[in-house]
Amino acid sequence: MKKFRALKIIGCILAVIVLFFVVVNVIPPKKNVENNPFVVEKGELPMIAAHRGGGKNNPENTMLAFSEAVRTIGVDIIESDLYLTADGYLVYNHDDYIDRTCNVNGDISEEEVDELCDDESKRHYIKDMTLAELQQYNFGYYFKDKNGERIYKDVENIEEAGLQIATVDQLFETFYESHPDLLFIVEIKDGGDRGREACRILAETLDKYPEYKDQIVIGTFNDEIEQELKTNYPELLRGAPTGSAAKFVLTQYLGVNIFDNGDFACLQIPLSYDIKGINIPLDSMSLVRRAHRRNIAVQYWTINDPDEMRMLIEMGVDCIMTDDPVLLSEILKEYQK
Repeated sequence: MKKFRALKIIGCILAVIVLFFVVVNVIPPKKNVENNPFVVEKGELPMIAAHRGGGKNNPENTMLAFSEAVRTIGVDIIESDLYLTADGYLVYNHDDYIDRTCNVNGDISEEEVDELCDDESKRHYIKDMTLAELQQYNFGYYFKDKNGERIYKDVENIEEAGLQIATVDQLFETFYESHPDLLFIVEIKDGGDRGREACRILAETLDKYPEYKDQIVIGTFNDEIEQELKTNYPELLRGAPTGSAAKFVLTQYLGVNIFDNGDFACLQIPLSYDIKGINIPLDSMSLVRRAHRRNIAVQYWTINDPDEMRMLIEMGVDCIMTDDPVLLSEILKEYQK
């Protein structure tokens, strides 16, 4: 009798657990955002995000790269990082220093550049330079084409060639009339007061281009800047910071998505995370479906392998960030009906 009662109690507990998981996975969760231009319609192909403007096709983070990506390749999204100059301009660059891509150190070899970049004391940091100082340099200086030739090394008029460092205002102005549907992914890299100033400048710049205000998603690795965006610029869409992304992934894998209270618009993730030597795969169709239930866009970075591109296309992701938008554009043609 006691054994039967114990089994009955265990059965009831298991039934409650099963019911709980059914409920939390059947009841539609609250949407993170109501209107999300980064989510594609069911059955549509992923958007192309030109990472750094497409650094494999053209000199990264230059107006030449951005223009070619949008006007020639036809990408949907421009992606890059933002830094604040010494005199308060927001510029696009991947690193917080400029030595890797331009001729700030004169005509030195790539090997010498690598050695210099390894020494933090010898780098030229954006935060220490004015926009006018930065605009002196050729940011296509070390770019190589598919034949390994440095085709922009000796360009004389770098402004005309679009090889100067690019500003936020310049990029918006260039495409605002001709490409009103263009989307943007940006990451504010500065922290502290400089990061807060970057938020302010970005928001004020977007006021001049109101159509783009709903077409940009902003990310940051700084918790204080994430809070700044949430508190003072709640109308702007945000990407998931690392902690929020990890929490979302965990709750979805455990099937308890009801406990995720994130309010981000885009989940920007690699194919896998390495945590203390443990590889956690993130290429999950279930993860994509669960994100879509909350109207969250799933964007994978940085994908330059054709087989990985095909896998993500077949998973139904919203966006693939790539250094090679030419390659991704060709692969997407395979799936067009």
